[in-house]
Amino acid sequence: MTARAELRDLSDDLLLAQLRSLPRASAERAAICEVVVERYARLVRACVRQYSGSPEPAEDLMQVGYVGLLKAINNYDPEVGDSLSAYAAPCVSGEIKRHFRDKRWQIHVRRQAQELLLEMRKATEEMTHQLGHAPDGRELAVRLGVTEDEVMGARRAELAFSAYSLDAPLSDQEDPTQLVDVLGEDDQAVEHAIDMEAVNSHWDDLPERQQRILVMRFYGNLTQTEIGDRLGISQMHVSRLLSKALAYLRGRLTESAPDRSLPGPP
Repeated sequence: MTARAELRDLSDDLLLAQLRSLPRASAERAAICEVVVERYARLVRACVRQYSGSPEPAEDLMQVGYVGLLKAINNYDPEVGDSLSAYAAPCVSGEIKRHFRDKRWQIHVRRQAQELLLEMRKATEEMTHQLGHAPDGRELAVRLGVTEDEVMGARRAELAFSAYSLDAPLSDQEDPTQLVDVLGEDDQAVEHAIDMEAVNSHWDDLPERQQRILVMRFYGNLTQTEIGDRLGISQMHVSRLLSKALAYLRGRLTESAPDRSLPGPP
């Protein structure tokens, strides 16, 4: 096998010509790939540096970038392209963008918003150096040729980029409070109030006797027999009126009842 030092002295075209003539599983092909990857490591670092403001570790992005570089090495055709560097740069950047699009987003976010956010990060870094301050939404919109609303939408989408564990500590102190400890819980009283407000909006649709039956049954905790005794009607009649009133309210709240007619008096 050719010595590693000798491989380093060869040009890109010669290395790639040798590489194409070797089987993919050969040790010599692997050695050539290592030399070319080592030669273009600075290009990968330059592509990764554009995403320095993201929460993704730089080491992970470097590994993703190297995957893109290896794809460029295996697919580059010297007879078509001018240089491996020019061909590899978009391959590396494209692989990193795919990584962000497909693997880092915790919930579905439109691809357009994802790509705009990546462009915004790069533009923000460049404009901060040029302006001496971080650009606002209007300045970013002008620079990227989009609207301020689109910039705001991309920033909102960034909230979906990473999720925090409920066990995440909120400080670096010993035995710190966890995120789950400060999150609110569903308040059943609030849900009940919302339900009652919805019922109240249709309460006046009911005949007075059906209103009285509902009040006595659910607030007075009376049985159907006790309600019948108070109103001077049978328990079966109470049951029919109660069912009719509940069916009407349920239908109005869910918009699924087949009969929309008002529950008239018995």
